[in-house]
Amino acid sequence: MLMTDTSAQLLTAGIANKGAMSPATEIKSPEAPAEPTHCPYRQSTLLQQALTPDKMRVAFLLGAGCPVSIRVPDGEGTRPLIPDIAGLTKQVRESLEASHEHKDGFAAVVKRLAERGNAQPNIEQLLNLVRGMGEVVGTTDHDGLSADSLKALDKEICNVTVQVVQARLPSQVSPYHHLATWIGAIQRRYAVEVFTSNYDLLTEQALEERRVPYFDGFVGSDRAFFDLPSMEQDNLPPRWARLWKVHGSINWCQTADGHVERRSAGEDCDRVLIHPSHLKYEQSRRMPYLAMLDRLRAFLGQGQAVLVTCGYSFSDQHLNDVILQGLSGNPTAICFGLLFGDRGKYPDAMAHARKHANLSLLAADGAILGTIERNWLTGEKPDHPLHGLAVQTGEMKHRTAAPPDRCKLLLGDFKALGDFLARQLASRDDIEGEADGA
Repeated sequence: MLMTDTSAQLLTAGIANKGAMSPATEIKSPEAPAEPTHCPYRQSTLLQQALTPDKMRVAFLLGAGCPVSIRVPDGEGTRPLIPDIAGLTKQVRESLEASHEHKDGFAAVVKRLAERGNAQPNIEQLLNLVRGMGEVVGTTDHDGLSADSLKALDKEICNVTVQVVQARLPSQVSPYHHLATWIGAIQRRYAVEVFTSNYDLLTEQALEERRVPYFDGFVGSDRAFFDLPSMEQDNLPPRWARLWKVHGSINWCQTADGHVERRSAGEDCDRVLIHPSHLKYEQSRRMPYLAMLDRLRAFLGQGQAVLVTCGYSFSDQHLNDVILQGLSGNPTAICFGLLFGDRGKYPDAMAHARKHANLSLLAADGAILGTIERNWLTGEKPDHPLHGLAVQTGEMKHRTAAPPDRCKLLLGDFKALGDFLARQLASRDDIEGEADGA
């Protein structure tokens, strides 16, 4: 290739300058590139866009952290409307340890779990052992526990649980009401499905107060009965929300003849059905539990599906198996896992997100997106429409150890997610109003 005169002159000048360069004028080596980050504004916008189309399949999974986001007065401070699993377990333990009738039996159950390496069992682990032992004890006592005493202990644990979680929403301005309003405001091709691992009745209360029709697998009025064919056929119109309580409910009752009914919370029954996961598959087929998991499996397996989790820590192996199998089998499905605190507090969730590209974990301090883990960017965007609603900077010591100048995602708090959904509806109404006025 022939070199032009101009090119030759430039090259010659460059060599001459390089040869004449003094140490004081040497070019400094470039600074190390900044650490790559994820953008919470972009991810919040993507979530908003994913929830907008009326032809998209959309579902929410509400975990134990959701009712904790609602604070009620308690002396000079506040407390959660309903405690999380740890708080519920603490209240159950205190009640049973103070019970003259049940304290010895409860102590035997706790000791047995401790011998198995579980020194701090939660309520679901306690129920699993009590019910499991009750099915194998037969006529012979085991560790001083008879079948009758185990049944009575099971019933008392459930009674205390009902007393703790039967609280009602204190007002009609709550994230549950925002979610219910959002569900009822948009005509969709497919019904919005709400899955929850909680036993409480807060979702039902909000849907009913917002006059949003819903189907939960039960039919009837006086003592509604669980009807599996209705769930499987699912022929109700899409404006009816679907509510699937994957860990049971305080108003589910198993009768003496094995049927499952929905009754008023606190009404006496043979067994309250909360967390019946210890039961064998053949037994559970007549119960709502596995049928509810089947609904989650079916949702994730059908076309483009968006699952949003909030208040869920990914510590439930049964639920995780269904979610991860669904995401693996359907690459067009996506799960947005909204986490309240720093991502390091959720090791199970992080491990799964590093292996599944369509599981996006959005925590307070950073995210795992497409299996890539990064912090959120540093520096706010105050003019962004979601600033202050989904993202903010500053100190948040109750949630994250991230430095003040780093962005924090707020949507892992159910209250913030409710406000986010309410804003989405308001923005939609503004756009439609402008279109009508044009």
